[in-house]
Amino acid sequence: MIRLVLVDDHALVRQGLRGLLDLTPDLRVVGEAVDGEEALRKVAELNPDVVLMDVRMPRMTGLEALRELRRGPVHRRVVLLTTFDEDAAIVEALRAGVQGFLLKDVSLEELSDAIRRVHAGETLLPPGVAERVTRGLLELSRDFAHAELPEGLTRREVEVLRLIARGLSNREIAQALGTAEGTVKNQTSSILSKLGVRDRTRAVLRGMELGCL
Repeated sequence: MIRLVLVDDHALVRQGLRGLLDLTPDLRVVGEAVDGEEALRKVAELNPDVVLMDVRMPRMTGLEALRELRRGPVHRRVVLLTTFDEDAAIVEALRAGVQGFLLKDVSLEELSDAIRRVHAGETLLPPGVAERVTRGLLELSRDFAHAELPEGLTRREVEVLRLIARGLSNREIAQALGTAEGTVKNQTSSILSKLGVRDRTRAVLRGMELGCL
């Protein structure tokens, strides 16, 4: 059972998400919050597996709450609820270590699958958001355009990193490259080690800074 806390200042959004999630037997909403401040209290009290949180909220935004959660001793898996006009916030959230983004009009299947993937340790970027974020990261990384490729990073690992940046799962990357999912997992671990980062989100950021993507 994956335990969730929903954070959104609109009651109808929270009710809609809870209504969808109640239809999925392996997902359970254990708490709700109306802003980032309440979210921090609820997370500390309920210790959820995944936090679904809106970006824009009064008192404390989702981005501010994400930064506070990242300062805590427990690694929290956070998914921000976003729209296509949140480019700057998405880039900042990636730098803060967010695990994923969901658009508010997702289907039940997309929602439940995204939560499971983030819970399993994947970083999730919907394709449309990934494209916009990539453009934003490119803008931020212009000063690094001439940086050398990290020593030891292979051409195939760069291909894998580019597919990670598009938001593809290990299975989807394996299908795209015609290889085994286990091979992709090993390549991803190698990429993280060579780039000196601990997760896929930071690998994408580091790859952009180094001009790999």
